[in-house]
Amino acid sequence: MTGARPRRRWPLGLAALVSVLLVAAGAVVATRLVSRPSPSASPGPVAGPATPTASTGTPTPSPASPTPPPGADLTGPLNLLLVGVDTRVSVPGWEPHADAVLVLHVPAGLDRAYLFSLPRDLVVDIPAYPAAGYPGGRTKLTHAMSYGSRVPGDRAHPSTPQGYELLRRTVSRYTGLRIDAGAVVTFNGFDKLVDTLGGVDLYVDQRVVSIHRRPDGRYRDRVGSTYTGPQMIYEKGDRHLTGWQALDYARQRYTAGGDYTRQRHQQQLIRALAGKILDQGLARDPARVEQVAQALGDTLVYVGGGRRLVDFAYALGGLPADGFVLVGLPGDAVGSGGSYRGEQLLPVSRQFLAALRAGTPDAFLAAHPALRVKR
Repeated sequence: MTGARPRRRWPLGLAALVSVLLVAAGAVVATRLVSRPSPSASPGPVAGPATPTASTGTPTPSPASPTPPPGADLTGPLNLLLVGVDTRVSVPGWEPHADAVLVLHVPAGLDRAYLFSLPRDLVVDIPAYPAAGYPGGRTKLTHAMSYGSRVPGDRAHPSTPQGYELLRRTVSRYTGLRIDAGAVVTFNGFDKLVDTLGGVDLYVDQRVVSIHRRPDGRYRDRVGSTYTGPQMIYEKGDRHLTGWQALDYARQRYTAGGDYTRQRHQQQLIRALAGKILDQGLARDPARVEQVAQALGDTLVYVGGGRRLVDFAYALGGLPADGFVLVGLPGDAVGSGGSYRGEQLLPVSRQFLAALRAGTPDAFLAAHPALRVKR
């Protein structure tokens, strides 16, 4: 049908961006919460019990005990599960699919962070989940989100937090990492978010031709499963991308390297945005923080395992911009009887997960530098 707006799929792993935003901006939010005076408090410093001075014996106030900041007891290691979902709200009963699954690992000390993706088609063992009536099985990772979201007796209203929980259990079992918190993001507001930050500067590492967009940003016409019309092209080199361009660029998987290239581009975009947020001093500008929060709107579902979002944001607020290490985990296809079943990680990728568990990722990456995503 010519001129119709195509059905959208959002396979972009920018739940991690939300984490990055909260890392960069959370310190401001937390500081405002901690330092905000009580409505009943009088102006001026708060004094503790009076004690006599050594010279005159005149009572002077003792310093008040400082209030510990949010998340002061979070020392690491921490693992955040970050999920980008394909949610078609216009389709009744549509179950959310995990189109992008990323893990942010922060070692003890909270001065580094390792971001890696798991293929959405990774073949894994999904455990039984009685809350959704799911008996368990071996299938693609993306299905854990949709199977877990099912509400027995009410299939018309799937539960995204419930789907996240089954995905969390699946990822934890596969990686051997305890998952401390996570976020699920849809992308209706993502382009607005990037535009709120003034766009993003990104190194495009290969020529990418868009399937979905025209050069002016409009969606291409679609006839059946075929798109027609002029195509937006992202040429190799340093580029400044607007919101729709950033989202479109990171969606494209029909490139050399396929979905693994798309994962790399998503991670590069996250790092570029993180750098811009930190370079702009966003965490010291409450007005800008409010702009970002408004841009996010209802695109975020946070699951904190009993901890507040501000706890993690404040605890990770000191991460340096160059402390984000992007890791690409290579894999290949799994087949059965000549048919495609999904993906599997190569041994070197599984060894990296073992290094995370052992607390030795830097040594492992030094010995396997090809796993580090450049630029």
